[in-house]
Amino acid sequence: MKRQRDLFEKKGEESFRKEAPLADRLRPRTLEEFVGQDHLLGPGKVLRQVIESDHIPSMILWGPPGSGKTTLAMLIAAVTQAQFIAFSAVLSGVKEIKEVVAEANEIWRYQKRKTILFVDEIHRFNKAQQDAFLPHVEKGTIILIGATTENPSFEVISPLLSRAKVFTLRALTEKEIELILNRALNDKQRGLGEYVVEIENGLIQRISRMVNGDARIALNTLEMIVLTTSANQNGIRKITTQGLEEVLQRRSFLYDKSGEEHYNLISAFHKSLRGSDPDAALYWLGRMIEAGEDPLYIARRMIRFASEDVGNADPQALTIAVSAMQAFHFVGLPEGTLALAQATVYLATAPKSNALYLAMQGVERDVRELENMPVPLHLRNAPTSLMNDLGYGKDYKYPHDYPDHFIDEEYLPDNLRGKTYYHPSDQGFEKEVKRRLEYWKEKKRKKSLQ
Repeated sequence: MKRQRDLFEKKGEESFRKEAPLADRLRPRTLEEFVGQDHLLGPGKVLRQVIESDHIPSMILWGPPGSGKTTLAMLIAAVTQAQFIAFSAVLSGVKEIKEVVAEANEIWRYQKRKTILFVDEIHRFNKAQQDAFLPHVEKGTIILIGATTENPSFEVISPLLSRAKVFTLRALTEKEIELILNRALNDKQRGLGEYVVEIENGLIQRISRMVNGDARIALNTLEMIVLTTSANQNGIRKITTQGLEEVLQRRSFLYDKSGEEHYNLISAFHKSLRGSDPDAALYWLGRMIEAGEDPLYIARRMIRFASEDVGNADPQALTIAVSAMQAFHFVGLPEGTLALAQATVYLATAPKSNALYLAMQGVERDVRELENMPVPLHLRNAPTSLMNDLGYGKDYKYPHDYPDHFIDEEYLPDNLRGKTYYHPSDQGFEKEVKRRLEYWKEKKRKKSLQ
């Protein structure tokens, strides 16, 4: 099986392929060169300690694209002098896992070196493939380092997750991206330092903003603009905003995914939905997608909107929003944008109610500010005889045993008796919900008069 070479080979100076992309050439060679993730790698931090003490556990590196997951795994292998084997979950299966384990056993037998198996996009492995790692991770034959952009709680099987430490990486800050870009410009051996470059004031900061914390995209963008800009008669490559626009051939770089324009556009989209204007909502949707916004971020905002601004006025709205997210996740760009557009029109034209939102605000306020009294005895479960003897569940009235499957009962603790959080509106289906609540309230009132 073809495997990735070690991070670097000692031949006086570190060797690398000059034709490799800038992002690959500029990978840090030491922990001191690594930019970002100070919460994990700063002095005295847990990951730094386990690396420097050479007590490396199997781990999952969870973080956004370009945050340094692959580089960190390679650095761990280099610092600890472990054999580093990398393969992609997209291209490898159980057969390749067995080959890696056999190789790891041979390396330990003859060289007494540990083997770090780095699995990029580990969330793409199915359950059977992930299961294949378990015995070898447990025996210590391999140290598994998995990288994922997805929440490992949902994408990595529980037995494997219980045997690995999860480290969460953060998107790099603008200042950290700027540091990386300036380092690339000044590095004559591995970076772009062999070129004489003049960059328009503020352009490095603009690139740092547009990449949403992704160092790889930042370096690829910088390399592209430098290499495609011709040197003048003095041998100087002058990098301008206009030149960057021409390289990218689109306006997406002007869209700051973490700054004001990002929030302005999503705000305009949300308010157009709330204002029941499908045309405006579709326009802002199109603007965001064309600018390079993550479509799944838009889908998440629509799911929030379905509960916050539509609620039970149209309970189907939440189903439509979730379905649009799943459809896009399955189909991807560009076809998946139609699913988002369909959900956008549905949400914009649905009846609106913020009753659920207001109800939860009231609940959250009382949970924070009022005494959290014990659950009333009649509402408690009694799975043991001791609990039954203590009165758990005593005098509970089973609603299905009564007319209309309803009985006057108190379900709130004593200090909140009679409290009402949810006030349904007269919009859409919520009008029916309001009718039911009023019917049950009237039944309680009549019973109290008897």
